[in-house]
Amino acid sequence: MKKIRLKDKEFELFIPENDIRDAIRRMANQIEADVKGTDPLFVGILNGAFMFVSELMSFLDGPYELTFARYSSYRGTSTTGMVNEIMPIRVDIKDRPLILLEDIIDTGYTMQFVMNKLREQGASSVKLATMLFKPAALKCDLKPDYVGLQIPNDFIVGHGLDYDEAGRAFRDIYKVIY
Repeated sequence: MKKIRLKDKEFELFIPENDIRDAIRRMANQIEADVKGTDPLFVGILNGAFMFVSELMSFLDGPYELTFARYSSYRGTSTTGMVNEIMPIRVDIKDRPLILLEDIIDTGYTMQFVMNKLREQGASSVKLATMLFKPAALKCDLKPDYVGLQIPNDFIVGHGLDYDEAGRAFRDIYKVIY
């Protein structure tokens, strides 16, 4: 089994890159069918979703508009419970359908906060696409519209996901070994 070490933790291979890409391709096909005839604004949520956003948009291959925003609620391996807006959306969202592109949904608090805020700011609709979803970790009323892969409640890194900013560049996803 392939393993990596980041800071004080060891991780083992969990999801190979090919499985991730296949899931993203399936999601892109579903999104493309759903948005046909509309002009959605895709919003990549930084930092973690950068690899997911790049791959998803390459599969969509259309004249779609893409922007980025950044929110934070994590320190180390756990959530702080507070959402900080680090980089707001800098595009007019009034009366636009939005599709948020997130790397992972676990507690759901950050995306629930962001989606409510964007609705209040006048988006005509707000949908959520996530590369990974941990239903067992969900602590609020949030249902992603598009899910790449459902996973158990393990701490993971790679493919954009980090442990204290380390490990984002791995193409595969690794889970912590306890």
